[in-house]
Amino acid sequence: MPQDKPQQPKRTDVNELGEFGLIDHLTQNFPLRNPSSIKGVGDDAAVIDNGRYLTVVSTDMLVEGIHFDLMYTPLKHLGYKSVIVNLSDIYAMNARPKQITVSIALSNRFSVEALEEIYDGIRTACRIYDVDLVGGDTTSSPRGLIISVTAIGQGEREKLTYRSGAKVGDLICITGNVGAAYLGLQILEREKQVYLENPGVQPELEGHDYLIGRQLKPEARRDMIGRFEENGLVPTAMIDISDGVASELFHISKQSGVGVFLEESGVPIHPDAQLQALEFKLDPITCALSGGEDYELLFTIDPKDVDKVKYLPDLYIAGEIVPKEDGVKLHTKGGNIHALKAQGWQHFGPAR
Repeated sequence: MPQDKPQQPKRTDVNELGEFGLIDHLTQNFPLRNPSSIKGVGDDAAVIDNGRYLTVVSTDMLVEGIHFDLMYTPLKHLGYKSVIVNLSDIYAMNARPKQITVSIALSNRFSVEALEEIYDGIRTACRIYDVDLVGGDTTSSPRGLIISVTAIGQGEREKLTYRSGAKVGDLICITGNVGAAYLGLQILEREKQVYLENPGVQPELEGHDYLIGRQLKPEARRDMIGRFEENGLVPTAMIDISDGVASELFHISKQSGVGVFLEESGVPIHPDAQLQALEFKLDPITCALSGGEDYELLFTIDPKDVDKVKYLPDLYIAGEIVPKEDGVKLHTKGGNIHALKAQGWQHFGPAR
């Protein structure tokens, strides 16, 4: 008997719905969760009432071929990550995100069903992090996919934390671990090259769930903002780790007008990242300092607040703020002191 042919997934051309029909279709299942969200999708502008709070806004754009590769990035994960990278910026201000807007430019190779996958990831992030989708835009692109998300948050005036507040004597703290997302990306890129050379070979991803997950489905550290509040802690300066620990330290150094003394032994590296770096013949501390996309928090505290952090889980004291003239230095496990270099991810290549 002839076997039934596998059913082809439904593919709806975006032009069938039109711009406004497409927006209505993609955003119909986004209930508003926050009292400050007065008006969401469906009018000329969103309406947000933040009362006594200060409004905090951050925008990030993800471009296909620059920030993500659809050969190994599931569309649902991409939608989720596009939200997370923005929420992380709001948490880095010691504020809480409340709303997002999402704008997408896409070529005609993307169907309505593909966009539904992206928005499924966006909706999941909204549900888990308790934020509202309140607007955005969709337009055509001559090639590829571009996602731009704006996050809108609110923070109390006396608790908002900037990059510019670090003082000499402050302690440097890092949440979670760093370098894992970069190594997850290296694994995915390796398997992509193997596939391109021999499409019949199955990717070797087994045993790398943690590292790959850190790259494809990162999380923002909302929990830390809650712990700060519970413990009466307001960091003196803070930044999220998107471009690498070294790069973020230079931002704080520049904005605060201070130097940095970082202890290699205080930089948290996951055991899987340690082993994978060695397998790739890379220095684990270099991956940790320059890898990026970890979306952990790097912050400074007044030394009198050390008791408020030393028993917090998943948080590490990694160094000290020093006078500006001392520079930005790394104290290695071997006892050497080196000038730290910011080798984080570069957004722009050479001119073409």
